[in-house]
Amino acid sequence: MIRFANPEFLVLLVLVPLIAFWYFKRQGAKSGTVRFSNLGTVKSVKTSRSGVYRHILIFLRLAVITLLIVAFARPQSGTKEEEVITEGIDIILAMDISGSMRAEDLAKKRNRLDVTKEVAASFIKGRQNDRIGMVVFAGKSFTQCPLTLDYGILIKFLDEIHIGMIEDGTAIGMAIANCVNRLRESKSKSKVVILLTDGRNNKGELDPLTAAKVAKAIGVRIYTIGAGSRGKAPYPVDDPFFGKRYTYIDVDIDEDVLKNIALITGGQYFRATDEQSLARIYSEIGDLEKTKIEVKEYTRYNELFGRFVLIAFAALMLEIVLANTRFRKIP
Repeated sequence: MIRFANPEFLVLLVLVPLIAFWYFKRQGAKSGTVRFSNLGTVKSVKTSRSGVYRHILIFLRLAVITLLIVAFARPQSGTKEEEVITEGIDIILAMDISGSMRAEDLAKKRNRLDVTKEVAASFIKGRQNDRIGMVVFAGKSFTQCPLTLDYGILIKFLDEIHIGMIEDGTAIGMAIANCVNRLRESKSKSKVVILLTDGRNNKGELDPLTAAKVAKAIGVRIYTIGAGSRGKAPYPVDDPFFGKRYTYIDVDIDEDVLKNIALITGGQYFRATDEQSLARIYSEIGDLEKTKIEVKEYTRYNELFGRFVLIAFAALMLEIVLANTRFRKIP
């Protein structure tokens, strides 16, 4: 991009056409007549090329004036540079993989865990510049994937989780403790846990509310999600004689504890009763926890004054040389 530091000098450009007008008017006024008895003599005289190009001196003079005016306006070329400052968020996805996650009430013919994995994968793909990790829990808890920016690896680990990889039960307090341990060394200003469960704490040495207070102490915010329809949910059973059949189990989510966990840590509690509501919940949490991106724009300007002066000087020198050689006037 080009700009002028002193554009007011550009007003002087109106002098250029005025000088050109004055010059050509003056040239016309200086013309005269010569009488010849025979026009044949005049016609036989060849036109001098110097006469054809005699106006080149005025064009050089006008170019010098134009270049100097532009130079005094201080033309500058600018280069834009951007500095992008991102402040990512550290997020741990804590997912319940207990036996009750086999219930098929969030979507038809798909269990809770499969639906949760699909929605979580979409959430991961929608993030940028955030480190995301994953903790799974049932009767015990362990880290499935540490905090990472490699979302491809994270989704691969997400695909690999399944019901039965940990002894059954629901150790919510231990899951929170595991997440907090993963975030303890984090330097991020925002540390978040998204904890999804379909039951109530019945395993582990640590009470969920005590774990929540520890999370608050190190600045971890916990969003809790209760996954499951209201009332009863269809649960698949493999019958050795009749094959797969369904029985109905009570949906038993400890909403009071999940609400208190969120309240203690400054998060929120959500209830997902189907796949669509679960997707909306993850989207809402994503909107609440936005990565801060700050863009600073810089423009560096280089002075072009010298270039225009040099070209003007060269044009002036050429005019002087031509005026005293090729187009020299003899009195």
